[in-house]
Amino acid sequence: MARTQKNKATAHHLGLLKARLAKLRRELITPKGGGGGGPGEGFDVAKTGDARIGFVGFPSVGKSTLLSNLAGVYSEVAAYEFTTLTTVPGVIRYKGAKIQLLDLPGIIEGAKDGKGRGRQVIAVARTCNLILIVLDVLKPLGHKKIIENELEGFGIRLNSKPPNIGFKKKDKGGINLTATCPQSELDAETVKSILAEYKIHNADVTLRSDATADDLIDVVEGNRVYIPCIYVLNKIDQISIEELDIIYKVPHCVPISAHHRWNFDDLLEKIWDYLKLVRIYTKPKGQLPDYTSPVVLPYSRTTVEDFCMKIHKNLIKEFKYALVWGLSVKHNPQKVGKDHTLEDEVVIQIVKK
Repeated sequence: MARTQKNKATAHHLGLLKARLAKLRRELITPKGGGGGGPGEGFDVAKTGDARIGFVGFPSVGKSTLLSNLAGVYSEVAAYEFTTLTTVPGVIRYKGAKIQLLDLPGIIEGAKDGKGRGRQVIAVARTCNLILIVLDVLKPLGHKKIIENELEGFGIRLNSKPPNIGFKKKDKGGINLTATCPQSELDAETVKSILAEYKIHNADVTLRSDATADDLIDVVEGNRVYIPCIYVLNKIDQISIEELDIIYKVPHCVPISAHHRWNFDDLLEKIWDYLKLVRIYTKPKGQLPDYTSPVVLPYSRTTVEDFCMKIHKNLIKEFKYALVWGLSVKHNPQKVGKDHTLEDEVVIQIVKK
């Protein structure tokens, strides 16, 4: 692919190769069922709290120090690489939400192909709501690229939205392509050949944005996860102020020093922004709202029904209506049904039948 010129005549051929590569990669990731091994050392940790954050990075960039100083959990720190061998969990409370932090072992180049237990590490990273890529300020930014490649090769897409492509398999009728806006890369021919790689010959494909061949492959594969990500540049106690000013201009970036606990508040604030959690305070009838322990929901599921399910699934059966005070309603208080969408920091009282 590197040797092929990129132009309109070869776009079709390149699309084919990309699809073939993606398919072979997927077969590498999910190996064919072999003989079952004995019970191995457990790697993943039970999910607790309202959100889960994984620390990913090369060995010896300060992931364990960061966890120890943020969460007060002792994760072993030493002057050699791969000190951390399994996942070490820790929990912090921030703005009323319990956030689980996972200190993962370091990953190295080739981790997605199974080097240095890299597969297990990245599999745990896939289950997180936010990934912190911890980098050493003194090392070159090439490291950032390597880690991104490892994660992307495993089906994790960082800081990106799912492509706006509708895809539906059919039994017959060939491939039906509709594009709602002009496409610079995909034409009917390319789409057909990419789908043919996956042995799909009948499907409806709707392109609602200017999509690339990679976007289409992501949608067809269907096993991609889209996770927000913050780059944490550690060890800023070893560089000058002028260099720090330059670093601050990099997007999605927070410079910190884990050892000296510099700039942790900025990091926590940014984590909160990226997690997009919604806090909801509860109010028992005839009492003041309880502002100490909010119910925390992810921003994708914030209806009154989701709130009830979070507390107990029987609550929704007895639900009559809810009274809401706050930004999501026009009047205070306002009666709402179970489909009402809640905003951050609203107060809610549920009235049962």
